[in-house]
Amino acid sequence: MNTMAFQTLRALADGAFHSGEDIARTLGVTRSAVWYGIRDISGAGFTIEKVRGRGYRLAQPLSLLDAAVVQSLLADTPLAVEICDTLDSTNTRLMQRAGPGSCSGLALAAEVQTAGRGRRGRVWHSGLGHTLTFSLLWQFVQGARELGGLSLAVGVGLVRALRAAGAHAAQLKWPNDVVLPAGKLAGILIEMQGDVLGPSTAVIGVGVNVREDERVLAAVDQPVTDLESAAGKAIDRNILLAGLLRELSSVIEVFAQQGFCALRAEWQELHAQQDRPVQLLLPDGKNISGIARGVAEDGALLLETATGVSRYHSGEVSLRTTGVAA
Repeated sequence: MNTMAFQTLRALADGAFHSGEDIARTLGVTRSAVWYGIRDISGAGFTIEKVRGRGYRLAQPLSLLDAAVVQSLLADTPLAVEICDTLDSTNTRLMQRAGPGSCSGLALAAEVQTAGRGRRGRVWHSGLGHTLTFSLLWQFVQGARELGGLSLAVGVGLVRALRAAGAHAAQLKWPNDVVLPAGKLAGILIEMQGDVLGPSTAVIGVGVNVREDERVLAAVDQPVTDLESAAGKAIDRNILLAGLLRELSSVIEVFAQQGFCALRAEWQELHAQQDRPVQLLLPDGKNISGIARGVAEDGALLLETATGVSRYHSGEVSLRTTGVAA
């Protein structure tokens, strides 16, 4: 959507009736511009109710991100937050800003990503106001080779925050997904930049399904679910973003000082496939079946087969619970 459409959507986000005249006055534009904004919002899939004498309203209130609100909720932290209406990819933009001197603890969120990316080159599908997509830039004194297990540490932080937000059954699926019994709730994509021996910069991308979106459901090829369905209530995405960033900051600080070993026990308690039969799908198409025995201190999956326990790294395999779509 264009700038006018976003401004109009924000004016209607509370779900109350607003007249076209009031919206035009608030935004400092003409009634005609508001009409075009309403048209574009409808074209983006939102249902707009129009009642003569009362004006327009969204059929369902929408929680839109506000950088000032999120920053106020993080006032006691060193985190900085930027929010854009539309951009290609929050990971891409922060990777462009990474390197020596970049701001550690900088978070960038977007209402719409036109080129959002998931693991192994997949597309991350998001819906305006229905998903939460953001990236967090973090500086490490270690080199990238010493940051094995970072995505798993991030997963622990996500589950802490999502459980606090109402997804009490949230668990982790190796190597980088948060899941509920109904399907995937959130995903992680981490990209690195820097020297082999350090220092290095990580850009931690996160996507959370907040509200059910039919367009997202139609676009993905696996079971997915959303936070509002799990929590049984509407979610304020500003409060959610602040909570996620606070927990991520906490676990990353622990990881930076002590490594993944300090979080490994908690990760395994949250592991959805712990001590269950699983099937690993290798890049060459071969399948290996065994029992998931948790993870090593570097984040490698430990798979027990008839020949013993083997280690697998996230870049080499994907994981499916035997007989169950995951």
